[in-house]
Amino acid sequence: MKKPTKKGAAKSVANGPAPNLGNAAVDAVFDTCPKLVRTRLLALRRLIFDTAKATKGVGALQETLKWGQPSYFTAETNSGSTVRIDRVKASGNQYAVYFHCQTNLVETFRELYPELRYSGNRAILLDAKEKLPEAELRHCVALALTYHLRKRKPARVR
Repeated sequence: MKKPTKKGAAKSVANGPAPNLGNAAVDAVFDTCPKLVRTRLLALRRLIFDTAKATKGVGALQETLKWGQPSYFTAETNSGSTVRIDRVKASGNQYAVYFHCQTNLVETFRELYPELRYSGNRAILLDAKEKLPEAELRHCVALALTYHLRKRKPARVR
């Protein structure tokens, strides 16, 4: 018999989430969203876990709430920067992928994908009525989840 997960507890997932992770606090955030936005956020959540699984060096992701938003970080390997997702509350059909604003991630994404919409140096904005730009987002998420790996310098051989 499985133990119930405490409300708000982080959940570590090595091979991507099952449809319901059992994290009541994260599930509650998704449940408050309008249906179309919720559907898009859940697809984005799956994309994040699938990308982590397919990206060398990332390891298991941990899902939790940070600033009231579903957040995904590389607790096992510390390979990357936290990725958060949420609806844009001021706009009925918008949702976003948020990145740490003190990294150069969004600046890099702007150079690679100028066709995407951005919010400052912290988010990629998406419209629930439009098709998810999967290839671009997979690449951006992979860059975020390996951010610290690229910052680490290899040891010098003497």
